[in-house]
Parts: sequence; C-alpha cells; structure tokens
Amino acid sequence: MRKKYFLFGCVAASILFFSVNLVADDQCVSCHTNVVGDKPSELFKHDIHFKKGISCADCHGGNSKMEEMEAAMNPKEGYKGVPKGDAISQSCARCHSDADKMKKYGSTLPTNQWNNLQTSAHGKLSTTGKEHIAQCITCHNAHGIVSVKSPESPVYPLNVVKTCTKCHSSATFMRTYNPSLPIDQGEKYRSSVHGVKNGKGDPKPAVCSSCHGSHDIRTSKDAKSSVYAVNLPGTCSKCHSDAQYMKEYKIPTNQYEKYAKSVHGVALLQKHDVGAPSCNSCHGNHGATPPGVESVSKVCGTCHALNADLFSASPHKKAFDDRKLPECETCHSNHEIVAATDKLIGVTTEAVCSRCHQENQNPKGYAVAKAMRQMVDSLDISGSAAITLVNEAEQKGMEVTDAKFKLRDAKQAHLQMRTMVHAFNEGKFREVVDKGMEATLFAKTEAKDAVDEYYFRRIGLGISTLIMSLLAIVLFVYIRRIEKKQAEER
Repeated sequence: MRKKYFLFGCVAASILFFSVNLVADDQCVSCHTNVVGDKPSELFKHDIHFKKGISCADCHGGNSKMEEMEAAMNPKEGYKGVPKGDAISQSCARCHSDADKMKKYGSTLPTNQWNNLQTSAHGKLSTTGKEHIAQCITCHNAHGIVSVKSPESPVYPLNVVKTCTKCHSSATFMRTYNPSLPIDQGEKYRSSVHGVKNGKGDPKPAVCSSCHGSHDIRTSKDAKSSVYAVNLPGTCSKCHSDAQYMKEYKIPTNQYEKYAKSVHGVALLQKHDVGAPSCNSCHGNHGATPPGVESVSKVCGTCHALNADLFSASPHKKAFDDRKLPECETCHSNHEIVAATDKLIGVTTEAVCSRCHQENQNPKGYAVAKAMRQMVDSLDISGSAAITLVNEAEQKGMEVTDAKFKLRDAKQAHLQMRTMVHAFNEGKFREVVDKGMEATLFAKTEAKDAVDEYYFRRIGLGISTLIMSLLAIVLFVYIRRIEKKQAEER
C-alpha cells in the first residue's frame, strides 16, 4: 500500500514539476498569467493541451522563448495571432489529423474528426461564404479544453444538450441557415425519458451526440446519417439492445429483435420503405417517451386512422378503458406486429378474439366473433371458386373481362372487411362481406357462362363437322353410282 502511495506521489510531483517548468519556459504563459483578468491564460492552466506540454505558440505561432513581446510575436517567427474562420479548425487539425503526433502525446483519439466535420451538416459554408458553420471551438471551447470524459467539458453527456442548444434553440441563428428546423428540440428533450434522467445527473441516457453523432453529423434525409429512417432502429438499438448497459433501467432489450421481424421492420429494414414506421414514429424523437395505455391508439391512429375511428365507436372501446388495456397493442402487440391475417378473427385457439370471448364467458362477443369468421370463410371459398372458374374460362380463350373486374371488387371487399372488423359490429361487417359475395357470384356466373359457351361451341362444331362429313360421303357415293351407270350405258 505504501509503495502504491509512493508511486502516486511521484507521478503527481512529476506533473507539477513539468507544469511549473512549462510556465517558466513559456514566456507567453508567464506574461499573460501576470495580467490581471486575463481569462484565456486562466483557462489555459486547466487545458488538456497545457498538461500535455503544448504551448500557446503551437496554435498562435511566434516564439514562446522570447521575453520581449515584439520579438515573441514577430510574424517572422511565425506569429499568426488569433485564428479566424476555418483557420481555427485547420490549426487544430495540424495535430488532430496527424496520427504520429497524436501518438506522441499518448492520445488514442481518432484522427478523422476534421475530415468528418467538413462533410457534415455543420461543414457547410456560413453566411459569409468563407468558412464552415461550426469550428472545433464552437463545441469544445478555445482555452480550457478538457477531455470529453470530464464533467467540465461542454460535450460531456450532462452538458452537451446545453452546448447544442446554444445554436439550435436560437430562432435568429437557425433562421439564417434552416428556417424549417424547429428550435424546441432542447425543450422536448428535457421532457423526454432520456432528458429527465439526464437532468437528474445520469450521464448514460441518450443525448444529442448519442443519436446524431459528433463530428460527422448529417441531416436526417442523408442516407449516411445515423438518424436516416432506415438507420434509426440500429441507432436506438446501440443502447436498447445492450443488456448490460440497460440493466439498471429494468426494461426489455429485445425490442429491436422483435421490430426487425415485424411487418413494420420488414418494410423499413428489408424493403427500404422510408415511409414505414420506425422507433421515433411511435415514441417520438427529441421528446422520446413510451406511449401510455390511453395514448397507444392515438399513436397507431396517425397512420391507421380509419381503424382507430372504427374502434373508438365500437363496444370494445369502453371495455378496454374499463380494464385499462392498451387498445391496438392488446390484439396486435407493439414491437413485434405481424401482418394481419384472417386467422386472427374467430373463436379458434389462434384467433385473438378467443383470448377474452369464450362460449361460457362473454357469450355475445363469442357469437359475433364466430359469425364473423363464418362470413370470412364463406367469402374466401366463394372467391376461390370464382378465381378458378375465371382462370378456366380465360385458358379456354373466352372473353371474361367483366368477371375479372368483379374479382377486383371482391378483393377490395376483402380488404374493407379486415378494416371493418375493428367496428366489432356484425351488421356492418355483413354489409361489406355481402358486397364481396355479390362480386364473386357475378364473376362465377360470367365465368361459368363462358365455359358453357365454350363447350356449346365445341359440341356444335362437332355436330356440324359430322353432318358435313356424312353429306360428303353420301355425295361421294351418289357420284360414284352415276359414274358407274354412265359407264354401263356405253
């Protein structure tokens, strides 16, 4: 233990000795430190660059060994003064883009930050047209720069939101570059689950950089952006699929796995349909909060509006409210929403209706569910028969255009039936099914008539051919007899 404390003391003494010697050798620091109220020099004492032995002259140029100000700040000595515009970030990049230099100072930081910044949303030209919108010091400060792991850093998780909102919450500033971007992201974030925990001093929940990145921030419409629709679920899952990271929050970590197999996930992740719902479609983005029981249907209803309206007027609305059941989620689940099929309707073990409605429990609902399933099966059987007859007639070369159009009507009725089921009203459901049955009946009749006509034509052609053949034979025999008689008379 004593040896451990001895080594610690030696390290501390070495750092102190190094810092004192640096101040003594660096005339820039020595001079500015003696100036009362010189804030940059005060901040620089706590700067990570100062602790690494980097001098003022390494950024500002000049000769830090010269005591005379004129000599130290002589342009012939390379003095550049205070960098302006892109010269600021270029000055930082002289070291931070050089792997050998960074290794020399014992840094393991990536060396592509400057390149990433130039291609980012912040790397666009400012209103002057001569420099990028953001420079390194915009987020990291100029003097007093500390490690991002330090609570004193402007980009430490507990501080980064404040840093970002300096610009993104300013209507005047944002109007200059992108008037369409809202300026209330910071306020929304503070109301989110992430923001509330962050406000209480928890650095683990997501902050701006967790989702948008840091140096390589791109617009949400950029396919390379971490918040582009197709990429967003993967961005959320970096935390939410990490069981160890999420352990203390006691929430599931298989949401992404379920979502990827859902009808929404397949549409977005496999088919790249950017209109399909992603995490933020239901939970929000900056104001991310899980929907409550009473708001699930409102979230789903933003896309499935007709279904939501039908459910709100259905008998299930009051029943679900009384039991405090989430509406859409109760039957369809949340993250693992599968494509709806007719199997969900009815009283079989695989039907969702049977979860609550049994023959001896909620019998009225049981009877309605059973009747609806019978109607579904009837329409399916009738539709299949119509399709078979239409295909047969078409293969025989018969004209069945009207029948095929009616099949479209039947298919449309089937789709409407799946929507109307949310009304849980047998009468309304039957009206839609009856339209489908009428369409299939018309198609079957038309197709059957066409098939019958085909066979009638075939029989008629056969009889006609037979009669003509017989006439030909009779005529042939008659002619032969005449020829024979003429031959005998000669």
